[in-house]
Amino acid sequence: MTLTHEERMQKKKAVIDGKIDAAQEERGVLVVNTGNGKGKSSAAFGVVARALGHGLQVGVVQFVKGRSDTGEEAFFRRQPGVAWHVGGEGFTWETQDKERDAKAAQAAWAVACEHLRNPAIGLVVLDEMTYAFKYGWLDLDVVIAKLLTRPAMQHVIVTGRAAPQGLRDVADTVSDIGMEKHAFQGGIKAMPGLEF
Repeated sequence: MTLTHEERMQKKKAVIDGKIDAAQEERGVLVVNTGNGKGKSSAAFGVVARALGHGLQVGVVQFVKGRSDTGEEAFFRRQPGVAWHVGGEGFTWETQDKERDAKAAQAAWAVACEHLRNPAIGLVVLDEMTYAFKYGWLDLDVVIAKLLTRPAMQHVIVTGRAAPQGLRDVADTVSDIGMEKHAFQGGIKAMPGLEF
């Protein structure tokens, strides 16, 4: 017997309502946006807008990006309730100085720790942080311990490629963003307003 559209939707609603009823815990969530596709940071900045819309204070720490002319920074720095820190020295292939990059990441981590201690900050974005693990600039176990002892209602989003398994394991939500095609591969220059 084939169900009507209305019958299928009623069944679906019952399943979803059951899941909503079962999800009653309220606490801060740790999100990891990783993978080789475009949009990890962009997704996090979309959540920044959402958090601000709900009156949350936001702290953003960028670990690799060294430029200060991005559209998201230009916009969010003007918003009350946002603390924005560009802590990177630029992409590693640009700096080619491991020691300098490590010091910059450690300084950015110190700023992040201030946010992770502050219960007034409802959302912390640790943008491009995963590279700090890949290159050994930060100790994963130390970072995880800090993430797990943050204020109870504070949300954290970590972005970057190749998130280590330990970070994925402690996260509440992990999105592995893939890439099917990218304009840059087709010879199109990174465009303001879309790429930065």
